[in-house]
Amino acid sequence: MNQVERLDWVSDGSRMELGITSETAALPRLNGHRAAWVESVSKGLGHQVFFLRACSGDETTGLLPLVLVTGPIFGRFLVSLPYLNTGGVWAQDREVAGQLVDSACDLADQLDVKYLELRHECPVDHPRLNYQRTDKVHMRLELPESAEALMKSFKSKLRSQIKKTGEYGLAVRFGGAELLDDFYTVFAHNMRDLGTPVFSRTLFSSILQQFKSDAELCLVRKGTRPIACGLLVHVGGVTEVPSASSLREFNRTGANMLMYVNLLERAIQRGSQIFDFGRSSEESGTYKFKAQWGAQPYPAVWQYYVRKGSPDEMRPDASGKQRMVKVWQRLPVWLTKIMGPPIVRGIP
Repeated sequence: MNQVERLDWVSDGSRMELGITSETAALPRLNGHRAAWVESVSKGLGHQVFFLRACSGDETTGLLPLVLVTGPIFGRFLVSLPYLNTGGVWAQDREVAGQLVDSACDLADQLDVKYLELRHECPVDHPRLNYQRTDKVHMRLELPESAEALMKSFKSKLRSQIKKTGEYGLAVRFGGAELLDDFYTVFAHNMRDLGTPVFSRTLFSSILQQFKSDAELCLVRKGTRPIACGLLVHVGGVTEVPSASSLREFNRTGANMLMYVNLLERAIQRGSQIFDFGRSSEESGTYKFKAQWGAQPYPAVWQYYVRKGSPDEMRPDASGKQRMVKVWQRLPVWLTKIMGPPIVRGIP
C-alpha cells in the first residue's frame, strides 16, 4: 500500500538531502527533481519548497517537488518547478501518480493558492486537474559523437552563417562565476529589450554553486565587450541551456549563431547525447531558430488545478500585458535590475 508523505527540505550548505533513504538519490528520472535544481530555485528565488514522497514500506515509488511562488503583485501559486520547463510528478505507475496529485491539490487548498501548476511532458489523468496548456513544445537535438559530424549535419546555409561570423573578430569563452558579471550584463540588457523583468543575479550564482562543474557560462565578446551569453547545465547525458541572450545591436555579427554552435560542441565534449534548447511556441521565431540546428519538437503538457482566476492571466500576451511590455522596454537597464527580480520571482 502506497503512502504519501511531506518531507522537509534540508541543506547542509554543500549538497541537498532529500530527507529520505540514500538510494533515492539515484531515483529521480526528471532533471528538475535533482537536488541541485530544487536548491538553486529555492535559494535563487527565495521561495519555500515542499517535497512529496510516495512510498511502499521503505521503497520510494514517486516524487513531487513543489515550490510556493509568492509576490506582492500576482498572488500565490504552487509550481513544479518555476524557472524550469519540466517538473511535476515522477511515479512508478498511474496509481502512485494520482496519489501525488491528490496530495498536491490538498496542499494547494491548504496554502490557498490561485492554482497548482505541474510542468509535465506526459500528462497525468486526474479529475482535479481541470486545465492544461499544450501550446509550446520542447526543442531537443540528438547529438552526434563528434563536432565534425555535427557540422556535417547542418544545411549549407547554416554552415555559411557560422563561417561568416569569423569576419567580425568575435571571441568565445567558457567559465564559471568569474564570468557572471558579464553574463548578467548581457542578460539583463536583453530582457529589458524584450520587455520582460529580469531574474536576479543570485539565481544564476546559485545554479553555478549547486551544480559546480556541471554548470558553466559561455560568453561571446567583440573586443572587450560581451555581446552574447548562455548558461549551460550538463546532467544525466543531457545538456540544457536554461537562459541565453544576445544584444540586438550586434545581430549583424552572428554572435548568437557562433555561441550556439559552440554550446553544441561543448555538449558533445561533455559526453551528452541530447541538447535541450528549451520550449518554444510552434512555428514562432525561436522555434524556427532551434529547428535549423536540427532540433525536434517534443510535447510539453502543463497541467493545472485552478482554484481562482485563470492561468491565461499570467501569459505575456494576455490583455493589458503588451502595454506593460512597452513601458518596461523604455526603462534604463540599471533600473530594471533593481525592479525586475522582486517582480519576476512572483511570476509562476
